Amino acid sequence: MGAKVGKPIAGGVVVAICFLIAALESYDIQAFGVAAPKLSPEFHLGPAQLGWAASAAMIGLVLGAFAGGWIADRAGRKPVLIASVAAFGVFSVATAMTHTFPELLLARLATGLGFGGAMPNLIAVATEISRPARRAGTVTTMFCGMPAGGAVVSLIARYAGADLPWRTLFLIGGVAPLLLIPLVFLVLPETRPDHPRDVDRRVLNALFGQGRAVATLLLWAAFMLTLVVLYLLLNWLPTLVIAKGLSPADGAAAAFSFNLVSIAGSLLLGFVVDRVGFRWPLALAYVGLAAVMLAMGVSEDRGALLALSGAAGFLVLGAQYSLYAWAPILYPPQLRGWGSGAAVGVGRLGSIIGPLLAGQLREAGLSSGQVLGVTAPVILAAGAAAFALSFVARPAEA
Repeated sequence: MGAKVGKPIAGGVVVAICFLIAALESYDIQAFGVAAPKLSPEFHLGPAQLGWAASAAMIGLVLGAFAGGWIADRAGRKPVLIASVAAFGVFSVATAMTHTFPELLLARLATGLGFGGAMPNLIAVATEISRPARRAGTVTTMFCGMPAGGAVVSLIARYAGADLPWRTLFLIGGVAPLLLIPLVFLVLPETRPDHPRDVDRRVLNALFGQGRAVATLLLWAAFMLTLVVLYLLLNWLPTLVIAKGLSPADGAAAAFSFNLVSIAGSLLLGFVVDRVGFRWPLALAYVGLAAVMLAMGVSEDRGALLALSGAAGFLVLGAQYSLYAWAPILYPPQLRGWGSGAAVGVGRLGSIIGPLLAGQLREAGLSSGQVLGVTAPVILAAGAAAFALSFVARPAEA
């Protein structure tokens, strides 16, 4: 059962537009981590409050992912993507204009709604324009925009110097999506699938019917646990590196290394998954990631920390984006937006927990190294869920 599309558009052009949307979304998310060392004293925030501020966007993302996937299955991917990009652009600008902690929380929550609306539809679009043998590669290529966006904000922070106002980061991250909207409107095709009358569109059946229950639960678990670690690092890596006695420039360099090397991990793991399947590449990625995080926890050397930050990005982003490629193929086209949105939404509970967890652990007196070490059992649990999923997952009819 096919998907409705507009004028034929080269798949590479569509992937490039989705890449840019993902890059801008990630830019804004990681701008918070880079801005945190300056934002925190200006707003008089303790570590726990800073964790809540970082997680506010993720709470909005969870709500937006459920709503965005559900609406797109009915109204189409394209209008939801346009509205979502507009939302996170406008409210990123609003973030730059906040002056109190409650204003900051509301602005980040609203920004997250836009993130959430975009995410499942980017996944669905990439899946629906790609050949089955290239799905993982297409999805991971598109989502390489996320580490690219993070690398850009890290570069800006590193080379603009300590005098760069944190508000400027969010102004850049808000204006750029608004400038992209006309291109999305003119170029992106509509990929909303046909909906024959006999399709059962009940929510529970979409997720748990036809033998999908165990696979859906394992997918959700793998998403959530992986994102606990990913978003802890995205929001706290510069701060944790600085807490080891390194400079703010070193913290920005660690974030840059994390993002830059993760692009290679995403592409390589997507390439391998398309050829040998999900099971063993993901299993090795998760075991390797746990070892890297333990090594980061005990390391004090600048060079080693930068290298380990890159290795962590390589493995965690490669694993997460491969999971993104796995999510939509579990569900038929008529339910793909909702199925992907539910996986993103439930999984993004981890993106809320990660920054909060780091804030609470630091508030309780744990060292930077201890916070990094705590992630190892979480990573191994995520790997176990992905490994089990490989035995029970069955691709739905395309």
